Amino acid sequence: MQNFSRFRLSLLAGSTLLALAATPALAQQQAADPATQTAAPDDDQTGLTDIVVTAQRRETNLQETPISISVLSTEALQDRHVQSLFNLADGTVPSLRVATFEARQSALTIGIRGIVPYDQNQTARDAGVGVYIDGVALGKTQGLNAALFDIERIEVLKGPQGTLFGRNTEGGALSLVTRAPTGEFGARMTAGLGNYGSRNAEAHIDLPAFANIALKFDGVYQHQDPTVKDPLEGSTGWNYYDRKGGRAAARWTPFDGLTADFSYDYAKDENTPQYSQLINYNPNNYAVGSYTPAGGTIGTTLYLPGTTTACGGTIAAGSTKPVCVAPRAPLVGVHPDRQTVADVGVPQQPSVDITHGFTSNLKYKVSPNIELRSITAWRGVSTDQWDNSGGPERSTYAPNANFSRYSLSFLDQHQFSQEFQAVGSFDQFDFVLGAYYYTEHATEYAATPLSNLWNADGTAYTIRSPIVSGTVTSANSGYQPYNASCVNTLAATVPQFTNSCQFITRASKAWDHNYSAFGNLTFSPEGTGLHFTAGGRFTKDKRHGNLYVVNNVVQGFSFENSVNRFDPMFNIAYDATPDMHLYAKYSTGFRAGGANDRSQSFNAFGPESVKSYEIGAKMDFLDHRARLNLAGYIMNRSNTQFDFDLFDTSATSPTNGSHIEQTQNAGDTKIRGIEADLTLKPTRELTLTGSYAYTYWKAPSAVNPLTGGLPQQLYIVYTPTNAASGAIDYALPVNVAGGANLRIHLDANYASSQYSFQLEPTKTDPSFVVNGRIALADIQMKNGSTVTLSVWSRNLLDHTYIYRRSNANSSPVLNYGANGALVSTNYGGILGDYANFNPPRTFGGEVSVKF
Repeated sequence: MQNFSRFRLSLLAGSTLLALAATPALAQQQAADPATQTAAPDDDQTGLTDIVVTAQRRETNLQETPISISVLSTEALQDRHVQSLFNLADGTVPSLRVATFEARQSALTIGIRGIVPYDQNQTARDAGVGVYIDGVALGKTQGLNAALFDIERIEVLKGPQGTLFGRNTEGGALSLVTRAPTGEFGARMTAGLGNYGSRNAEAHIDLPAFANIALKFDGVYQHQDPTVKDPLEGSTGWNYYDRKGGRAAARWTPFDGLTADFSYDYAKDENTPQYSQLINYNPNNYAVGSYTPAGGTIGTTLYLPGTTTACGGTIAAGSTKPVCVAPRAPLVGVHPDRQTVADVGVPQQPSVDITHGFTSNLKYKVSPNIELRSITAWRGVSTDQWDNSGGPERSTYAPNANFSRYSLSFLDQHQFSQEFQAVGSFDQFDFVLGAYYYTEHATEYAATPLSNLWNADGTAYTIRSPIVSGTVTSANSGYQPYNASCVNTLAATVPQFTNSCQFITRASKAWDHNYSAFGNLTFSPEGTGLHFTAGGRFTKDKRHGNLYVVNNVVQGFSFENSVNRFDPMFNIAYDATPDMHLYAKYSTGFRAGGANDRSQSFNAFGPESVKSYEIGAKMDFLDHRARLNLAGYIMNRSNTQFDFDLFDTSATSPTNGSHIEQTQNAGDTKIRGIEADLTLKPTRELTLTGSYAYTYWKAPSAVNPLTGGLPQQLYIVYTPTNAASGAIDYALPVNVAGGANLRIHLDANYASSQYSFQLEPTKTDPSFVVNGRIALADIQMKNGSTVTLSVWSRNLLDHTYIYRRSNANSSPVLNYGANGALVSTNYGGILGDYANFNPPRTFGGEVSVKF
């Protein structure tokens, strides 16, 4: 506790000195396009331009906005060849962490400042960082990796946003802003090819306004072949995607003061998971058993080699039974480096995510200083998940045994939200008032059949038939969704599963209703340079649901969770000079409670909350050729939601034979950090940027409620202590055709090693990824159009690193009794560490035409 106090004092003192000596709060300074920036004061246009953001629900200059924000413009996304949010996993914004959930691409884990939920990929759980598209919150992480449409900018709002953005933004908010219709004819089209069979195309068309209506249409297509091949003919390899989607937008301005924006979008994302490979075998060097006893034949019991002494498996405390682990199947190799072809072929078809939504955004200026707004949205996502990423790499070998867990999940979610805002100014006051309503309904069912079968000695395997004859059981369950010849005992009580050939491991449904009222008021005494802001949000969140199938048996587990909460915010900002802005902020936020549908009985857990203290400074200097933003923060999180898991072997448990997970409020977490961004533009042609984030955290220890025993240290995932990114951008006019610009971009992104599982002390590798792009841009054509030719590369240096690593299959499972005493130790699951590697180097070329 003493160390924490010293750290808090040193952090506050150090951050204050940095703020007073230099100044700012943080922003990713890429040269944004004209739609998001205005010119710098100097006439020669060599200085940095101003960036406009909407983090405070009104358009403000980034440098004068007293919170920590990073901004990625259209140009920054193009330079990094960002096609989906997963491309930001390389650390483009150091405080923003993006990863796939487990190995699948169909759901993303997004965290900011150490608020990184481990498993929110469920019907009754929420994220700790809100993702918004044009002001509309997305309720589920499934579908977040869909192709990005015509994005004008991405704003990364750091720290709790509990006042203006509401619940589940305790770590921050990721706000995507799309381009609105212009009302003038224009078209932009892009087509590209690359390695791994990649190809992409997009079209954006603006039509001339008619009857005060402007229309815009966007279409996107992205494809990549697998980077790891599947030896099974007819199956899709790993790290494959095929994304397509369209968006139609309309802007109606019937009279001065009223702007009505309407949009509809639909996207389909077919993808396969990242590949999980075995990177070591039996790292603790236990004795390796044999399934053949001395003088005997192959069986299912392990023996010490050359003897008839049984070993391994579950060993009772005090027993003299020898310790041993299962041998490795001859076909399964150890691969400490990235694989390109799997050792064993498994059935793998693409998962399919479909996202769609309609948004109505109305703005009415009732007076020059007051605007009323309404944001109405219906959205939905459906996911058919087919995840066979592990093959034999995550399960021990046994003769004539099934292996390769095919994780199937079928989720459907629909949401509706309505938000009203009043934004205005009078005298020396600025205000935002609002009311918000959100409701969602989500259903999911899952199956986990084993798709492959070993022969007697592990030198060959067969693919299990997807056709189930007779009654569906856990032993014969196939992996196809429906077959008229099979009988599922669920059919009599759950019509949804009539004729289903799947052994349903779980099925759940949940409802959520959220009501809130919020407001911010800023007082700026004239002539002082001071700005005092106070805000608050009252939230009522009610959630309930049912876990109605467990292991193919109808169950009646249910939960109900309700919370009333008020989140305040106080901010003091000071304009020390026209180019130097200081601020201090206190805010809170929370993540709603819920239930874990992977648990034994839909166990409920309560909300977690964060108190945040932040100081920052923002400064332009050297005649607007340099910009420095700094921020230091302390966050204290209460009732932290942590996940505990276990493979259930209890014969009397409803989840016997399944992987189960229970979430509980395990204690308090402390997070502290410093962030810095520097942008330099020494000449008209050259721009240099650098960003850094230091994050310190300490999580609690807690007893695993599933296994008992001593308290376990818990870990925050995907949160490196040090993360940094830098970029060089060079633009030079060239005399080609009627004129053009040569643009060269190079960025490098680093993160130190980090944890990837909440219960495991194993760390990932440090990462270092370089991306680059060279473009001959805006070539003037005779018909008035412009053409851009470009080549790009992601992971230019082909750096290989592990971004997710687990030692769950390397250590024995300790089983404790009710009194906390060790009952037995199970060595049956020991194989070795498995891991996911980052994507390999990709590259390609593009042609863009603008009319």
